[in-house]
Amino acid sequence: MSLPRVSGMRAIEFGTPGAFREELNALVLAGIKRATAGTLEWDYQTQGEEIETVGERLAVLNSEKSHIATIEVTKVDVVNFSYVPDEFALAEGEGDMSGDDFRAGHMRYWTKQGLTITGDTQIVLVYFTLVEKV
Repeated sequence: MSLPRVSGMRAIEFGTPGAFREELNALVLAGIKRATAGTLEWDYQTQGEEIETVGERLAVLNSEKSHIATIEVTKVDVVNFSYVPDEFALAEGEGDMSGDDFRAGHMRYWTKQGLTITGDTQIVLVYFTLVEKV
């Protein structure tokens, strides 16, 4: 199942609906969260989603599926889980201060979602800037 199109853009939803999504959205709106990650297999291939491209604009949705902001992709990398760099962890703005912090937190999150993550799992790293709050 692919994400909807909103205002002519692909939509993006951070985290799971509810308090966690709203917390992540608040970080985006504050300009603190400037990156996000997904698994190549489960978040893209299984969902039939294409990897974002530099310059692409995305509609950020809240838990009620309302368009709350627009972001623009500035960089995209696909790396093994074991190689997520410190630079990315800091840009993600979720309190991770290093790639090791990122791996520990995301391993917990993805495991709770029922995914099996190894050091070789391909992760899509998407860097972005906030273009506008809606």
